[in-house]
Amino acid sequence: MTTPGMNSDSLGYSVEDAVAHLSAADPAMGALIHAVGPFNATLRPAGDPFEALSESIAYQQLSGKAAATIYGRFKALLSTPESPNPTEVLALSDETMRSAGLSRAKTIAIKDLAARTLDGTIPTAAELHDLDDQEIIDRFTIVRGIGPWSVKMYLMFRMGRPDVLPHTDLGIRKGLQRLDGMKDMPAPKAVIERAIPWQPYRTMASWYLWRCLELEDDRWLPA
Repeated sequence: MTTPGMNSDSLGYSVEDAVAHLSAADPAMGALIHAVGPFNATLRPAGDPFEALSESIAYQQLSGKAAATIYGRFKALLSTPESPNPTEVLALSDETMRSAGLSRAKTIAIKDLAARTLDGTIPTAAELHDLDDQEIIDRFTIVRGIGPWSVKMYLMFRMGRPDVLPHTDLGIRKGLQRLDGMKDMPAPKAVIERAIPWQPYRTMASWYLWRCLELEDDRWLPA
């Protein structure tokens, strides 16, 4: 079930093995996988964590189009827009960054990210590959404005890590509610417990839970 969007070569693990494991470990998840079809999430490898995380901050709580416009204006302030330099970002005044459309909170967060990048708190792309998921979460969330959810999105869709579970995500909780036919939406702790059989492929299971909400009916659910 390899797809052009996110395949085994780009992920570093077998999509086919993940599908087989999830289907065998959880019949309901297997039915969902069959109903949704091939795993075609898009992996966007991050060559530079500073650039990727500054984009993430700029996009918070905005529509994609509005965020892209603001982030483009911000990068245009720099001498190398295609590769934002943290030293150059720190040299910008807050007023200049605000003129691009960034809020005060996002301006402060991006500058904090720049400082944390320069002092080594934020690892380089090469260093990241030697760190486990929790250490990356711990390091990234030191930065103002970056929470665990944002880091988990980075792990899933920038690094292709296989076993990430954004258990507080509303879509994940609603997807699991539908998958298991629950009357009430499960609490985050219940999501963690329910996801135990999906290890070590909780990233893929999470993607299918998001897709679960897009299905028109429940005829795919196992009896």
